[in-house]
Amino acid sequence: MARLVETLEDLVAPIRDGSVVALPPDYSGCAMAAIRALIGRRPRRLHLVGVPSLGFQGDMLIAAGAVAIVEAAAVGLGERGGAPHFERAIREGAIEMRDATCPAIHAGLQATERGVGSMPVAGILGSDLLLHRAADWIVAPDPFTGRPTVQVRAIRPDVALFHAAEADPAGNVWVGVRRELMTMAHASRRTLVTVERIVERDLLADDRTGAGTLPSLYVDAIALAPGGARPLGLRGEYGPDEADLSRYVAEARLAVGRRAA
Repeated sequence: MARLVETLEDLVAPIRDGSVVALPPDYSGCAMAAIRALIGRRPRRLHLVGVPSLGFQGDMLIAAGAVAIVEAAAVGLGERGGAPHFERAIREGAIEMRDATCPAIHAGLQATERGVGSMPVAGILGSDLLLHRAADWIVAPDPFTGRPTVQVRAIRPDVALFHAAEADPAGNVWVGVRRELMTMAHASRRTLVTVERIVERDLLADDRTGAGTLPSLYVDAIALAPGGARPLGLRGEYGPDEADLSRYVAEARLAVGRRAA
């Protein structure tokens, strides 16, 4: 059963140097308050897995010098353009980029979820990504049709970290339609969650929430953090703080420019 921890620092304490950390994209449940607490612990050599992409969380962790490897289908800040610290780190060779695709990231996590070593994906065939992922993406014939497929090696994060609207006293967490959060949790060794509130009802027993609820079996720790996704938004709760996000982008670009000068 998931345990309720008192502070964000307690929540992120299991994230050690060198951990493989699965993070959702900006449009999903980003645990921004927990990311700030993690940066305060000064982690090093993290391997970030974007499920399937990374945005502000990844850029912030790279700016803090916490990241060695990024594995994602994309890294960027949406309509605000590129991620300044990520782009700077790529130019400087400060991080290793493991380019992927959305289906490949999901397939790798689903392989772990299902207890198998790899998952076939056909759509990558013919892509030059195969040249750069030869260690963990292997072209092999389908055993039934003989047609070539790409076997994507299972992805097993040490930690999945995300923010959600609700948890109940038993540690069940409602993620709604954000199914990638469930996949992350199923595939990871630990799942750490911040939530807006604790509700006094069984989320799994309620027909309105049961299908979108991650059982406590897959959750290790929960921290109460109202507004924990801000300045990003959280579906059904609040929208993004556009001024704050724009300010981050401007300050990040200025910092990167000064570094290059």
